[in-house]
Amino acid sequence: MRAAVFHAAHQPMTIENLEVAKPKAHEVLLRTAYAGLCHSDLHFLEGLYPMVTPCVLGHESSAVVEAVGSEVTYVKPGDRVITCLSVFCGTCAYCTTGRPQLCDNPNVKMAPGVAQRLSWNGKPVAQAFNLSSFAEQLLVHENAVVKIADDIPLDRAALVGCGVITGAGAVINTAKVPAGSTVAVFGCGGIGLSAVNGAALAGAERIIAIDTISSKLDVAKEMGATDIINASNADPVEAIKELTGGGVEFAFEAVGLKKTAEQSFECLRPGGTATIIGMVPFGMKIELHGYDFLRERKIQGSSMGSNRFRVDMPRLLSAWKKGQLKLDHLISSHIKLDEINDGYNKLKGGHVLRQLIDFGVAA
Repeated sequence: MRAAVFHAAHQPMTIENLEVAKPKAHEVLLRTAYAGLCHSDLHFLEGLYPMVTPCVLGHESSAVVEAVGSEVTYVKPGDRVITCLSVFCGTCAYCTTGRPQLCDNPNVKMAPGVAQRLSWNGKPVAQAFNLSSFAEQLLVHENAVVKIADDIPLDRAALVGCGVITGAGAVINTAKVPAGSTVAVFGCGGIGLSAVNGAALAGAERIIAIDTISSKLDVAKEMGATDIINASNADPVEAIKELTGGGVEFAFEAVGLKKTAEQSFECLRPGGTATIIGMVPFGMKIELHGYDFLRERKIQGSSMGSNRFRVDMPRLLSAWKKGQLKLDHLISSHIKLDEINDGYNKLKGGHVLRQLIDFGVAA
């Protein structure tokens, strides 16, 4: 099968022919339909996070089941699925207390370099995020997929596999934003726009979107933002406080920068909560004023939207079918696997949302 292989930071991925193993007892072999170019992978390409190499990146995808292992009962060949990096075991302390997104069972969530599913010229290739979506086929644990209905377009479905569940889930699951709330979202990429949409779904009264690119702010209004702030010509913290008379109840950081993480906390009113969704560079510290905590302001992280993905993803797709969740606005273009490096150059420039690799699977 063909796959994009990541060799080292600041170097282009190369398209190679890899070998994929046969599915073991609890594994499923998938034919990749679409894979989204997510900003999270860009962190590894730019060396901001460590990764075992050579490896195949990619973690936001839809696919069709080709073969299953001997113990698999959840899916069968021909089923259409979304993949998710929140692989769960169902038996650990996290899974059994309702937090499967934090599952750390090494039998299902293997560290980079441990899985021996992919090889190139007889040598192992690391599988990123237990998925490796930038390939024509995926071999994954059965608990890394969720079945979807036959009438869901596979390109829209792929978006839900990371960007949408991460953004909307942070609002609905992690922060549990109640109806009538005031919300600010820093960053209007795929995840930030999904947070905006999630706030609209939750019934937030005021949703303030912040970015430096006007075209993304225009999309934010279509996704449910009631107010927009262009941070290239205004102090977003002061603008938010002026709009709301003192700050918001909930803020979400979807950029992955130290500055915006700090701003998301600074724009809170007393009792407010800031949720960090973006991947702040590895090793970087966020600095906050201790006094602000005396007024019960809080800051927290969110892992993949605190998802229970086999429940959440079908619900989100149902909301899309009803016209409540907006997915079409997120797709900038369909590209081929050979265009992946150019795609990431465009993503780095900040003027595209989701580019989807189309593997040509008819389903």
